[in-house]
Amino acid sequence: MENFIETYIKNSIKIKSDILESKSTLREIEKISNEIAVCYKNGGKVLTAGNGGSAGDAQHIAAELVVKFYKDRRALPAIALTTDSSIITAIGNDSSFENIFSRQLSALGNSGDIFIGISTSGNSLNILNAIRAAKELGLITVGLTGGSKSKMDELCDYLIKIPSSDTPKIQEAHIMIGHIICAMTEKNIL
Repeated sequence: MENFIETYIKNSIKIKSDILESKSTLREIEKISNEIAVCYKNGGKVLTAGNGGSAGDAQHIAAELVVKFYKDRRALPAIALTTDSSIITAIGNDSSFENIFSRQLSALGNSGDIFIGISTSGNSLNILNAIRAAKELGLITVGLTGGSKSKMDELCDYLIKIPSSDTPKIQEAHIMIGHIICAMTEKNIL
């Protein structure tokens, strides 16, 4: 059992080390943080979405922006599109589960806002549809995904690919990236 735990932690550290060594990924994180700061300075908001564990990550990022990360500061407008069960189930029932996020973006998204779509595979249809809808509405699109080639690769304005195909490890890295973005956003707006 101890060997399993050690191996698990070492694998997680390896992925984060690989991210650290990727200058292009670090630059992408910086660009995303800068875009979010500009969005907020212009009166915009951040909208997030994902499925399963990625839904939890989307909610976590939105909460950090609304409440605070490190600094006690004004609330930053952020909405996790994963949280309103009445809207999600109505869209799923009356339209399609594939449209649960794109329909909400049509109602809530404005040009200049930012949409963060999280999908470990990069192929979740409801996230892909949301990215397309966001682009049509003039939102800046950010994708967080895994290392495999995916449909998100060609759709997003900004894309962070975690160098792994292991879903739990990808999710661990996604929340780390989310934390970095929240911390840098605070630095950029204060």
